[in-house]
Amino acid sequence: MRLKDLDFFYDELLKANIEASECPPPEMVIRFFEDILELLFPEFSYERLLDRQAIVEKFNDKKNTLRKILEHNRECIKNDTGGVEDQFFGKLPEIRRRLVNDIDAIFKGDPAAKNRAEVIRTYPGFYALAAHRIAHQLLELGVLLIPRIISEFAHRQTGIDIHPGAQIGEHFCIDHGTGVVIGETTVIGSNVKIYQGVTLGGLSVNKEDASKKRHPTIEDNVVIYAGASILGGETVIGEGSIIGGNVWLTRSVPPNTKIYYKASMTDSSGETDMITFKQES
Repeated sequence: MRLKDLDFFYDELLKANIEASECPPPEMVIRFFEDILELLFPEFSYERLLDRQAIVEKFNDKKNTLRKILEHNRECIKNDTGGVEDQFFGKLPEIRRRLVNDIDAIFKGDPAAKNRAEVIRTYPGFYALAAHRIAHQLLELGVLLIPRIISEFAHRQTGIDIHPGAQIGEHFCIDHGTGVVIGETTVIGSNVKIYQGVTLGGLSVNKEDASKKRHPTIEDNVVIYAGASILGGETVIGEGSIIGGNVWLTRSVPPNTKIYYKASMTDSSGETDMITFKQES
């Protein structure tokens, strides 16, 4: 490379450094997330906090960590009025309660799970949900970018991609989980179970639709089997429905409906593909 070309390159790097986002590097955010996970579930920690004061001290230490992150990265807070760290840590009891219910849903929903400790330590669905519930709460408090860093880290670790903007109800179970995608404006009710390869996505990727509801609504007590794709902001899966494997859906279905893909063989034309709808009383 010629010296003149290097000069241009140095100028380009200088400009990149000047214009770079001041939000914290991903490693700092990931360390904070993992510290919170260790605080909520000691199964992830080398350290056991065996007296109340040690727990209080760690709680306050991590609150100070978040305060420092946000103080040095004000562009990561929308409409900053201060006190975000206090609000977030005030929500930790509710986050843990929801995650304990998710653990229970995964344990009861998977015959292979021997105990709840196994779910906490080894199940990618739980790890992805823990990241989501933490990231979602930060997003709700107006924190920018940091929630996406957390969710994308969990995505890399588990193969489960949950946008922090998605709204997920109680007792959510992701079984296996690899390849699951849950889009930004998805709304999921309570007691929902989904399997690997499920996509809750959008029909449009146009930038002008960014502020619209682009992803489906899944009502309570729905099961979605492996490989199903449910797309569109106006698509509603009614309460108590079962969506079979590899189904492609872009329209709503009423409550208590079974939808499945069935391949049938005929003597003359070979394979025939059909979508079968069954509404139960």
